[in-house]
Amino acid sequence: MNRWRNPGLWLALALTVAIGVWPVLAANKAYAREVAFTVLMSVVLASSLNILLGYTGYVSFGHIVFFGLGGYAGFYLLSTYHAPLYVAALAGALCSGLLAFLLGRAILRLRGAYFALATIGVNEAARALVKNLDFLGGPTGMTLHFQVYQSYGGANEALWITYASLAVLALAVTLVSFLVKSSRFGLGLMAIRENEDAAEVMGVVTPSAKTWAYVLSAIFPGIVGVLFFFKNGNIEPGDAFRLHQSIETLVMVMLGGYGTVLGPLIGATVYQRLRGFLLVSPLFKNIQLTVSGILLLTIILFVPAGAVGWLRNRSARLRRLLE
Repeated sequence: MNRWRNPGLWLALALTVAIGVWPVLAANKAYAREVAFTVLMSVVLASSLNILLGYTGYVSFGHIVFFGLGGYAGFYLLSTYHAPLYVAALAGALCSGLLAFLLGRAILRLRGAYFALATIGVNEAARALVKNLDFLGGPTGMTLHFQVYQSYGGANEALWITYASLAVLALAVTLVSFLVKSSRFGLGLMAIRENEDAAEVMGVVTPSAKTWAYVLSAIFPGIVGVLFFFKNGNIEPGDAFRLHQSIETLVMVMLGGYGTVLGPLIGATVYQRLRGFLLVSPLFKNIQLTVSGILLLTIILFVPAGAVGWLRNRSARLRRLLE
């Protein structure tokens, strides 16, 4: 029960709630909702990637494949069978989790750069496959008929339902990240991160632990994919499997602090606000990814623990407050 008294958990949850509630209190609710949606989506993607990257040390450059696969699975049910949103979201989670389980049994035998390269290959293979599947719309993708939104009270109400679902999901992934970190399972993952061979000697069943961490990190992006493309009303292979989005998610985790609960939340929020500035800047709008690459390199060279990790190392009081 002591872990529920951890102030770091409640700080992370409070910040997530603050982001989620902001559009309700804002003067321009539609604008605030769109900004907060982007931030919360990034929080979920970064926090889920952190379960793999932060706790096991395995760097995935193709984690967005679960976002795309889950999005396609849910969108197919929505457009073809007019399934409820929660059913589509569940299907996205199951498909992404199943893919992660099957992949984990194979590519998690690899380590370091070999694993990272394999994840890129999986993402590109998935995009090529979807482009050639006619029932998924091929290269042009699929579009939702406007009448689908009528069962949710109209398009505007559907947007708010989607946003509320994403806010709850952001809270859920933050809580799951904390529970994993503070559990025996999480200690085993962090032992793998420090020294996988030593973890095996100490009794950690590393193939199983890595696989289940991979599955857990894949479920949330699958749900986000369904919510995002339901909100947009269409899905295409290029949007579903964008490799640069994986890289941006990696930057968010490293910026905030990998292996922490609060880090991905801080990193996602700061990065998305920075990205918003870059996109409207005449000087930087065409070199946004270049800036992301420079930022990632700077973090690795000078602040490898990220913002939260750096603050935790400043004092014992901050270490207790920042989880």
